[in-house]
Amino acid sequence: MKRLVIPILAGLVLGVLVHLVGVLLMPYLAERDAYARLSEVGQVNAVTLVENRRLLAEALPASDPAFVTAVCLYDLTVAPLKVRTPTTEDYTSISFYTRRGLPFYAINDRSAGRTIIELDLMNARQKAAMPEDEEVTVADRLVVESPTQKGIVVIRGLARERGAREEVQAAIASATCTPTPASE
Repeated sequence: MKRLVIPILAGLVLGVLVHLVGVLLMPYLAERDAYARLSEVGQVNAVTLVENRRLLAEALPASDPAFVTAVCLYDLTVAPLKVRTPTTEDYTSISFYTRRGLPFYAINDRSAGRTIIELDLMNARQKAAMPEDEEVTVADRLVVESPTQKGIVVIRGLARERGAREEVQAAIASATCTPTPASE
């Protein structure tokens, strides 16, 4: 019996390691990640309202049906982006993900404290090239640094009641995600 304990423990440890490596490598080996699935309905550097529930569930699992969702597939190779969305009456959020689905920043209307959430999305090179202006404070300009060139911006607005859904859809559909010159 003592001879079997070490091989069994070694087998269990090896099994756990293989499982962990497989799970961690899966996002990098997947052919149709969220970015690829969402590119079928949206364009790069443009906001697209996602009304197809099946696509939303495939690309963004566990999405709450009470939320109206829009996405912007971004590509920062040419220029930074200005992401701008009006807030809704109940709740509005903007979340940033890498192409592989790793979240790196999120903000909601309560945190922003404004009726319009406005952010500049840049890569590290573009952020370093920004002129340092002493008159522009953090409260005036919110800059988000993306760890990757491509990714996904998810904009959500809560429609607490069915009657408010059209109003929330109109607000979320008016969001913009447009390239801006680096000097702005």
